Amino acid sequence: MAAKYSFDVLSKVDMQEVLNAVDQANREVSQRYDLKNSKTTIELNQGENNIAIASDSEFSLKSVVDIIETRLVKRNVPLKALTFGTVEDASSGTVRQKIDIQSGISTEKCKEIVKVIKAAKLKVQASIQDEQVRITSAKKDVLQEVQQLLKDSTIDVHMEFGNYR
Repeated sequence: MAAKYSFDVLSKVDMQEVLNAVDQANREVSQRYDLKNSKTTIELNQGENNIAIASDSEFSLKSVVDIIETRLVKRNVPLKALTFGTVEDASSGTVRQKIDIQSGISTEKCKEIVKVIKAAKLKVQASIQDEQVRITSAKKDVLQEVQQLLKDSTIDVHMEFGNYR
């Protein structure tokens, strides 16, 4: 029997790096002149994998989001792993926004990944396993083609490749 090679398409975010980025953003907000006396708060909820931001105005909220994005990028947290909620009005004239942090790939996105691979008509098997997709083939070169295909695809989800066998 021929050897089978495989890898997993998955999505993981290092929550410790997210925590460090939020701490840095909080320090920067407290020191910035334009945000110094504002009622801006940034909170990370690790249980629900989201960041809650509240601020005085929509303008300052956008500034805070920019600060957070900058800090996350510097800590190698991919911005594709973030899902921005809508800006909502909160009490006493403030606004808030939630940013969800993706952990694992949703079933719909897994199906979309499998569909892209099958459309390429490469000799691989793609199977959905919980929140990841396992790709198997008899040739390593074909697996590398699949990786390049997924990198070039328009699927709007953070993807990592791991668990090579």
